[in-house]
Amino acid sequence: MLTAATAATGLVFPTGVALAQQAPAASPPAEAGNAGHYRFRVGDMTATVLSDGLIGGPPRVYASDAPEAELQEVLRRAFLPTDRLTLNLNTLLLETNGRRILLEAGAGQTMGPQGGRVFRNLAALGLSPDDIDIVVVSHTHPDHVGNLRAADGGRMFPRATVFAPRADWDFFVRTDPDLSYMPVPAEFRRNFAAAIKRSVEPVADGIELYEPGAEIVPGLSTLPAAGHTPGMANFLVQSGSDQLLLTADLAYHPIVNVDRPWKPGPDRDKDAALVSRRRIFDMAAADRLLVLGFHYPFPGLGRMLKTDVGYTWVPLGWQF
Repeated sequence: MLTAATAATGLVFPTGVALAQQAPAASPPAEAGNAGHYRFRVGDMTATVLSDGLIGGPPRVYASDAPEAELQEVLRRAFLPTDRLTLNLNTLLLETNGRRILLEAGAGQTMGPQGGRVFRNLAALGLSPDDIDIVVVSHTHPDHVGNLRAADGGRMFPRATVFAPRADWDFFVRTDPDLSYMPVPAEFRRNFAAAIKRSVEPVADGIELYEPGAEIVPGLSTLPAAGHTPGMANFLVQSGSDQLLLTADLAYHPIVNVDRPWKPGPDRDKDAALVSRRRIFDMAAADRLLVLGFHYPFPGLGRMLKTDVGYTWVPLGWQF
């Protein structure tokens, strides 16, 4: 995921938003406001969307091939700002067979001051990082791994086994990755790569690497979704006749990447990402799957509707 703030000192993105030095994962001070967690059921499983906060950046970053006038008009018609697209960070807690599994660690403070709220939302459920047994990340961009590092440089989830896709680990962690495909200044790219390595450092010795397509635990499978990164996976949660599909960064915001077919600039291989997007969106539409979009407006749940020209996002009605 690429956004207007990541690990750097003194660097200013073209929007004028200063990039912050990567800070340890921590919850911002408590504030009065709306709920940042949303509970529902997937068969016998308890599922809870836990917000880790917000990030964002120039709309052009997330719609790289959009005609400028059309992009501006689409944003205006959706009552969205035309100079900045705000994205949510929707992690998912699964409680099944006596285990608590967190899908996506979240950004922490790696990508701006509005991240790192997952811990506050865990606390609202009476839970702490010590209560998490497994953390599975779809890919290793900072907004998906930033919370793995604690304030003291240790493991933020001390008891958890952490799973990451092997191809992403090989590309981003074991080498100095070529990020020239990212539509940002070179210094931004260098610090983006450094944020990844710093975030995963505490878990590197015990990391469990998976191939997309593998089953992590019964009822939780990974689906190949390469393109955004070399090894990005999607997640399919199944219990009884119920299913939930987590699409990670196949799309950033439904207004520009679902209702419109525009390609995200941070996709490393845009053609491969488009193939993955169409394949998985087609499956979601055909099977009428409940879908969770990592960056969609909270709580990020809805369904894909196939249309004559592509897809439309249909948000799920709020359940009380």
